[in-house]
Amino acid sequence: MNFLEIARERQSCRAYDPTREVEQEKLDAILEAVRLAPSACNGQPYHLTVCRGEAAQAVAKATMGMGMNKFAADAPVLIVLSEEPYVKTAALGAKVKGNDYRSIDIGIAAAYLTAEAAAQGLGTCILGWLDDEKIRKICGLSRPVRLVVTVGYPADKPREKKRKSIDELVSEK
Repeated sequence: MNFLEIARERQSCRAYDPTREVEQEKLDAILEAVRLAPSACNGQPYHLTVCRGEAAQAVAKATMGMGMNKFAADAPVLIVLSEEPYVKTAALGAKVKGNDYRSIDIGIAAAYLTAEAAAQGLGTCILGWLDDEKIRKICGLSRPVRLVVTVGYPADKPREKKRKSIDELVSEK
């Protein structure tokens, strides 16, 4: 698949086949894509914790507050993206420019993760509704959890994408 095919194919998966495990080689490809993702000053101010089995179930439960994300329980893999400190040059740039490069970098990492998962025939959903404290305890993390990404084989066929038209989204000067 080329990138536009991946972009057209990829969607937030909210129904996983709980009987199908994610093969290690596919997970390795996903993690390598994240490793290669761009970040401010190449600092990669994030850490990924791959959760399977009981850990995945516990993390899934920590994303289900107030009835949210019930589908996460069927995903065989959950990847926790937690925050790490900036490298010195990115920290200086963030302070001088008043820009949160770490959040941008975590978003880029999540985009690479989900794109490669789609290329591997897997579904993903990026979850921001989560219990940071519970997930930190489950994963043994000392820094804030920013996102959890569910990964697995989709149980449903892709939905039609609803997006703004290119004219609504883009302007030229």
